[in-house]
Amino acid sequence: MVQRKKLREKIEKAIKRSVITTILGPRQCGKTTISRMIGANHHATFFDLEDPVSFQALKSSPEQLLSEQKGLIVLDEIQRMPELFPILRVLSDRTDSSARFLLLGSSSPFLMKHVSESLAF
Repeated sequence: MVQRKKLREKIEKAIKRSVITTILGPRQCGKTTISRMIGANHHATFFDLEDPVSFQALKSSPEQLLSEQKGLIVLDEIQRMPELFPILRVLSDRTDSSARFLLLGSSSPFLMKHVSESLAF
């Protein structure tokens, strides 16, 4: 497995700097793999939106579920649930939260529009 040390360091720096960090790229390029490496250091909570269990959990009460989380929260395949972007915007503005969000998704014009609107740089 390629360790991608410099890339991991850049992502770690972005997570410390910003409440929301986004990794975009084509399918099967290693987004999930590198997020799991980083997440292991942060004891991250993972939601894979291609997994029916994660999808349903977030679909039923997304704001409540996400607002209860602490630390790093990874949302993989975020493009499958665009309704999360307004919720993430609200959660990222809360000063009393210790949560950080790492969003993973396939690069597309639709996703880029929502990421930029949610202030997720």
